[in-house]
Amino acid sequence: MAELRLTGVSKRFAAVQAVTDLQLHVSSGEFFVLLGPSGAGKTTTLRLVAGLERPDAGHVHIAGQDVSAMAPALRDVAFVFQQYSLYPHLSVYDNLAFPLRSPLRPTPEARIRAKVTEVARLLRIEDKLGNPATRLSGGQMQRVAIGRALVRDPQLYLMDEPLSSLDARLRNDLRLELKRIQQDLGATMLYVTHDQTEAMTMASRIGVLEGGRLVQVGTPREVYENPSTSHVAARLGSPRINLFARALVPAVAAPNDAVTVGVRAEHMRIHQHSDNDAHRAARVRRIERLSDRHLVHVAPEGSDQEWVVSARAGDSFAPDDAVRVELLQPLWFDAGGRRIDAAA
Repeated sequence: MAELRLTGVSKRFAAVQAVTDLQLHVSSGEFFVLLGPSGAGKTTTLRLVAGLERPDAGHVHIAGQDVSAMAPALRDVAFVFQQYSLYPHLSVYDNLAFPLRSPLRPTPEARIRAKVTEVARLLRIEDKLGNPATRLSGGQMQRVAIGRALVRDPQLYLMDEPLSSLDARLRNDLRLELKRIQQDLGATMLYVTHDQTEAMTMASRIGVLEGGRLVQVGTPREVYENPSTSHVAARLGSPRINLFARALVPAVAAPNDAVTVGVRAEHMRIHQHSDNDAHRAARVRRIERLSDRHLVHVAPEGSDQEWVVSARAGDSFAPDDAVRVELLQPLWFDAGGRRIDAAA
């Protein structure tokens, strides 16, 4: 496997600046996830690495070699697309074997058979090899699409939201399998998604894209606990982080330039409000009852904004209760959304 480096890479399509001055390093054997909403530049970045697009500026290095001007077929990367892109007239076996029968990499049929069998076993579809590609479930078809990349043993795997078209249970199953396969192979993977659960559970490191710019890189834990901007804070976490105006919590000490406060649901505590309580009251609007906890939706008095607070399943709250919300680990942001140290 090989490392990937992008240095100063930019790409524009007509009036749209898709990627701007991208600096990215993916280590050999790393599962790196690019996270961002639609239009953030995720797929464009993959296409630049694959050679399907040429950068307007900057360089792409794979295994230490500058491949910026190299044709896609010569880059030794495998691309898994969001859609299955299987050959419907071929069997599962022939779909998996197809990349190995390319004139660019002639492979003896005995070696093809061994490799296809190995990958099918890895993906747990060895009993489907004789089936037409069209007679598979969605999860099985996506396994075949991933398998077509795996049979090649490329230097780098590029994956463009390959699980997004599957239902929740299949996504969960294939997340686990894909991570297992990556670890077993020691593969270098650059994976893009808008799904924060995929990013948190699969990535060695996450890179958060916003408007074509890479705004933060770190382990899932680092990015979750120490977001550099309010945008990054909002990308990770379920439920989403509570972001609200500093003025809603005047009793809480804050840095001088703080305009916005962000608090995750698990970093808030909810208490019954009493008449003698000096803190601002809030009203319970509704409660989501989960197996191990409740998500209590509250609105501060005089505000239409709603906060989500994580409470223990045994806590007793009801809609329209007057409560007090305690902020345990608030994050502070300035007017531009940049993180401010609490000690500032």
